[in-house]
Amino acid sequence: MTANNEPTIHVEHDEAGTNVDHDTHDNAYSGLLVNDANWAFGTDFEDPLAGVDTTVPDGVDPKDLGAYCLMLGDDALVFSQRISEWCSMAPDLEEDIALANIALDLLGQARLLLARAAAADPELVPELPAGSPVPDEDRLAYFRNDLAFRNVRLAEVPNGDFAEAVAKILIYSTWRLAIFERLTGSRDTVLAAIAAKGVKEMSYHRDFAGRWVLTLARGTEESKSRLMSALDGLWPLWTELFETHPVEAAVAAAGIGVDPAEVADEASVIIDQVFAAAGIDRPECGGLAGVGVHGGKGRDGLHTEALSKLLADMQVVAREHPEGQW
Repeated sequence: MTANNEPTIHVEHDEAGTNVDHDTHDNAYSGLLVNDANWAFGTDFEDPLAGVDTTVPDGVDPKDLGAYCLMLGDDALVFSQRISEWCSMAPDLEEDIALANIALDLLGQARLLLARAAAADPELVPELPAGSPVPDEDRLAYFRNDLAFRNVRLAEVPNGDFAEAVAKILIYSTWRLAIFERLTGSRDTVLAAIAAKGVKEMSYHRDFAGRWVLTLARGTEESKSRLMSALDGLWPLWTELFETHPVEAAVAAAGIGVDPAEVADEASVIIDQVFAAAGIDRPECGGLAGVGVHGGKGRDGLHTEALSKLLADMQVVAREHPEGQW
């Protein structure tokens, strides 16, 4: 630990044999070696926004801010759950730890964003029996059905093989990092602070996935074939990431959120750079259609069947014990 109690790790030595300090997110594994605040479990179960001024900025509709934070929080929560399913399933222990760390980063983001959503608009929070100790962010995570979730559908795609996992993390983190970098300038200081923390995490998620995409593409015919198959399957969900929902348009106009359409070019350039380095081409396929006559998608609460199954697994214990204290 440093003098100001900031966590660091010592994993290497310089030429003189002196320990070299590394930041907690120098790589995708380092967060597991310290008492990182983004861990979901541990000894600290306080309100994640305790002591933070959660006053909604002037001129901002609290319902828009709450709905926007719910969207971002649901993205992180659902994708975290998907990646955590890789625990003990990765090709080797090192990648197992890396994937677990990425899932925990996302879970930490989800906790903060859902807490911010509840603070901005308490009407979003599901009611539980009187006296239930379940905090607001947990009520939002575990006591809503799939129609109330606002995550993009990419986050809920069932897991495939390891190539599919790294392709999915690359696409998600490239898009998400571009959003978070702009959110650091949000007029909502709480959201700006959450984004600033997330930028560092997402940078390493993208780096981890990008390195593996290059490794698989340049590896064997089998590894390249699996990677291309994964990208073909995920690519129909690429365009949905940059479609603007009315809530996103409203918060962007109010200076607290980001219109995802604004980051489409930047994200495309980065993805194309990774693909060029890997020697592979961008898949050629259209976007996945929405649901119903209005073509609703994830931001509208309309999802694939995979989300309801994911939520059944994720929520079963909490729903059995709505008055439980953990």
